[in-house]
Amino acid sequence: MASAADLRDELSCSICLSIYTDPVSLPCSHNFCRDCIGTTWDTQEGSGAYSCPECRQEFKERPALPRNRTLRNIAERFLSAQPEPGDTGIPCTYCDSHVPADKSCLLCEASLCETHLKVHSKSAKHVLIEPTMHLGDKKCSVHDEPLEYYCWEESVCVCVSCCLAGEHRGHRVELLSEASEKKKETLRKVVEKLRPEREETERVAQRLQERRREVAEKAAGETERVTALFRDIREQLEALEKRLLSDISSQKQELSLPLTDLIHLLEIKKDELSRKIRHIEELCNMADPLTVLQERESHGAADNEGGREREDSIFSFFTAFLPRGKNTQMNRDRLQERHYIRVLVVGDLYVDLISETLLTGLAAIVTEGKERWIYGQEATDLLLDINTAHNLVSVSGDRKSASFSLTELHYPQSPERFQNYPQTLSSRSFPSGRHYWEVEVSESGGWWVGVAYPSIERRGGQSWIGDNNKSWCLRRWNNRYSVGHDRKGTNLPHVPSCRRIRISLDYEAGRLSFYELSEPIRHLHTFTATFTEPLHAAFWVRGEGDWVRIIRDRKKGEEVLTLETDRQTDKRHREVLPKDSDAGGGCCVS
Repeated sequence: MASAADLRDELSCSICLSIYTDPVSLPCSHNFCRDCIGTTWDTQEGSGAYSCPECRQEFKERPALPRNRTLRNIAERFLSAQPEPGDTGIPCTYCDSHVPADKSCLLCEASLCETHLKVHSKSAKHVLIEPTMHLGDKKCSVHDEPLEYYCWEESVCVCVSCCLAGEHRGHRVELLSEASEKKKETLRKVVEKLRPEREETERVAQRLQERRREVAEKAAGETERVTALFRDIREQLEALEKRLLSDISSQKQELSLPLTDLIHLLEIKKDELSRKIRHIEELCNMADPLTVLQERESHGAADNEGGREREDSIFSFFTAFLPRGKNTQMNRDRLQERHYIRVLVVGDLYVDLISETLLTGLAAIVTEGKERWIYGQEATDLLLDINTAHNLVSVSGDRKSASFSLTELHYPQSPERFQNYPQTLSSRSFPSGRHYWEVEVSESGGWWVGVAYPSIERRGGQSWIGDNNKSWCLRRWNNRYSVGHDRKGTNLPHVPSCRRIRISLDYEAGRLSFYELSEPIRHLHTFTATFTEPLHAAFWVRGEGDWVRIIRDRKKGEEVLTLETDRQTDKRHREVLPKDSDAGGGCCVS
């Protein structure tokens, strides 16, 4: 059963440590005095968030504070049941009515009110203490005397007899009051040491709460992303289904109309043949030879008149639907024979075309969905920053291409310009988010692509991209791929098979990935890191004939590169290079 002290703790505000006055409830269900939480939140004004002092849950806006009437009623009843100030709740042992005691005597094991205290013995043996119900705990269990000293060697409270003649004789002892003060001082020092630990714990808890919020936000974003992706896939599948069904319906309509007309003509032909057969059978049953012979001539004339017209119509329908090929004339000749009226294959659904449309449509939907999932947004359009370009890096007029120049270009002096290596950065940087860009590269294998912090050195060995802790890159050298970061290089097993590279950046996730845009797309490598600065795209070219070019976003109807334009681009880059100078190796230029 809970004690009054336990109930007091439950009814105490954690800010003022007193019984609740006008308690209010926060959205997280914790309770505080209205004035206490109001004062606390006043100090948080302007910080952008309000937090619960108990669980540290944050609220972007200052929450309303509804009164907790039930808790207020319980607190008021608890206070009304407590003794008045000065009333300890412990009654005098000698009074008949409830009179609060002022002191308790350890020797008498009795509690005394103010009146009985006046007549109580003043002997030193009668040790008076604050009123208590547990007088036995205040006396020595061996000598039945008041506990007045503290033995430091045994860490127990002892009486005078224990110190003088008992088990604690000769031990280091102190009066309880003095020992208590020393222990309090020790405890204060412990508290001073615990406070920083508590503050650090609070900071860690806040960081974890922030991390939890980030995870929740990211999960919500990924959920929305997946939902949107599958919604689009369903819409595209429905559109593809409608298109295929429409094509099938159109083919069916296109084939059904002439077939219906042809069937109608054949029905007429069948009726005529039936009539002719009946007429001939009647002639065969006639007994008069003259009638039979005369009827034969008239019948032949009629047959040649209307029957041939209908046969010509049927013939035209057949020939219109005959398959084209080397047997076409043979089929026409056979149709012209009066005895050849078998139905040829007049036409059929283009099942192969339907299958091709279906498979092509499905492949396009899957490819688009895969690219949207892997790369997120549309390609980021980048421009090169000519103020960072080394004097042996030629930047094209549209600021999309960087090629190695055999002669120095004497750019204007700039603190941003690289001094030792033929490399350059993009003008745009990425402080957050998901991005990707694509580059076309020269067939010769002397180029590096990647990212770098704006704080990368501009001169000296530490300025080479991939050779410091401020840049990451994919390298192609001697027809091999490798990756580099912080002076550490790793060879990749992939043999280059394509001249287009995609660089994908997820800043918050700390991922930088490289893909070769072959068929199918091939993943080359992924760096994982905690990025601390915005990132620029970075490019390095080694020597003569080496160049890289940022490919424009094809989804916006801009540049679409083909094999022919690949060759033209390569030729164009080579034409701008001077031919009367020798290549300088391209690695480091003083």
